[in-house]
Amino acid sequence: MAAALITLVLLSYLLGSIPTGFLVAKAMGVDIRSVGSGNIGATNVFRILGKGAGIFVLTADALKGAFAVWLSRWFVHGVELHTGVHLQLEIAAGFGAILGHNYTCWLKFKGGKGIATTAGVFAALAPAAFGIALATWLVVFAASRYVSLASIVAAVALPLAVWLTGNGGLLIGVSTALGALAIYKHKANIERLLAGTENRIGGKKPESPAPPPQEEKKD
Repeated sequence: MAAALITLVLLSYLLGSIPTGFLVAKAMGVDIRSVGSGNIGATNVFRILGKGAGIFVLTADALKGAFAVWLSRWFVHGVELHTGVHLQLEIAAGFGAILGHNYTCWLKFKGGKGIATTAGVFAALAPAAFGIALATWLVVFAASRYVSLASIVAAVALPLAVWLTGNGGLLIGVSTALGALAIYKHKANIERLLAGTENRIGGKKPESPAPPPQEEKKD
């Protein structure tokens, strides 16, 4: 069983580690790590390469998380295990995919922030809770136009949504840990939000303070 678990987590990590944003941008002649925020996630791709590329990366990153959970179900298909063990394997696979996305081995363990991949994991694990977190994200984004703020609030809302939809303590604990990880990955965004320098989607970039006027040199 231990060998099967290690294999499952490793496969899930490798699935999650596929750097979708980096590959899409590279195919378009751009190193996404050197432009915009430098992040390989969907938001930076959206800003730099446009809506089509951003939506594709967002979808692909979410599917990595969902596929990891489905992989765990295929992995134990036909094997009689306690329901709790099945859930533990699904969670392990999902966690592996999120870690793969956040710390991809193909880019020196520097990856995205894991929001889309986490969403994919919970879409497969707890669809109702995912729906509540998604609705929260949409409301906050519509009101603020900040992707980062919407993601942070959704990360806080996820454990509550998991609890409200009747899931057990294990999934509540995992969603809390993953929410905390997502918030940690947004620490630079939090600093910019507090400083008023975070970029909005569809809005103007915050203006830099004007340099002080230079005194004219006298001959």
